[in-house]
Amino acid sequence: MRPRKDDEALVDVLDVLLRDGAVLRADVIVSVADVPLVGIKLTAAIAGMETMTDYGLFEQWDVDRRRSAITRRQYGRRNDGE
Repeated sequence: MRPRKDDEALVDVLDVLLRDGAVLRADVIVSVADVPLVGIKLTAAIAGMETMTDYGLFEQWDVDRRRSAITRRQYGRRNDGE
C-alpha cells in the first residue's frame, strides 16, 4: 500500500476550526542568567464569527459592523433616489 495525499484534510481542519473554534494559550518568560526580565501571557481564539459571538467574543464589534452596513445601505438608497 502506497501513501497518498489527502487533499480534503486541510479543508476538514478548517471546517472544524470555523465551526467549533480553538483557543491557544501560552505563557512566555524571557530570562537572562536565570533572571526573569519579561513575562508575556498570550491568548488567541480562532473560530468563525458566528462561533465567536456565540461565546461572547467580538459581540460589540459584530453589532457595530452590522449597524454600519445598514447605515451605508440606507445612505446609498437615499443617493440613488435623488
